Amino acid sequence: MKIAVLAKQVPDTWSDRKLDLVTGHLDRSASDAVPDEINERAAEVALKYKDSHPGTEIVALSMGPEDADKTLRKLLSMGVDSAVLVTDPVLAGSDLVQTARVLHAALEKIGADLVLAGNVSTDGKSGVLPAMIAELRGQALVPGADRLAITDTDVTATVQIDDAVLTLATALPAVVSVTEKIAEPRFPNFKNIMAAKKKPLLTWSLDDLGIQAGPETATVRSVMVSAQQKPARRAGPKILDDGTAASQLAAFLAESRLI
Repeated sequence: MKIAVLAKQVPDTWSDRKLDLVTGHLDRSASDAVPDEINERAAEVALKYKDSHPGTEIVALSMGPEDADKTLRKLLSMGVDSAVLVTDPVLAGSDLVQTARVLHAALEKIGADLVLAGNVSTDGKSGVLPAMIAELRGQALVPGADRLAITDTDVTATVQIDDAVLTLATALPAVVSVTEKIAEPRFPNFKNIMAAKKKPLLTWSLDDLGIQAGPETATVRSVMVSAQQKPARRAGPKILDDGTAASQLAAFLAESRLI
């Protein structure tokens, strides 16, 4: 079986995230770039399956800037067999539709039986990319799996909704998105870190995929018309209890339209 794990490079969760006020795009230079943790959990699911099925091949796939290879190297050091980075200058600022088209084209070239992805990224938080890829591939989607059992022919997942727990199953090939409950990612040891440097990491352009994509090819797209810096927070008023604190507080709440 060949399993493809979708990966994304995101700004460090614990750092400040900023938008470029000219383009409206994420300012990637404002914080450190790291692998999205949810992708590491998806990779762990694939690796656990490979542990008991040695013939399994795992490929990590990402679309992003050239330095996104750092994210893929992290997954390779966990035990993933190979990686593919789709990068092209014209893809900068791509929306989800364009991203899904590019990843779909790459998956067609890779030929995966199972596609694993995080249910939601920590930066965009759209949560719809796995569904869009499943639609393009004409395959079933298992969304938001808390638990996942994989066999040679199908997958069975536990999915939690508002007031119930569902058991979903589908035949392969399929696309599955997983939640943070799915697994704790393994910590790469020194041996695997060194081995990762020699594992295949291919870089594909749009020419390699034989498609045109990116913001300029989109038939419709959003355009930022204005932007301004968020004003700095100001300290609120201090109320001293000189016998009129209650009336001062009531007046402040009324003025702020909180009562």
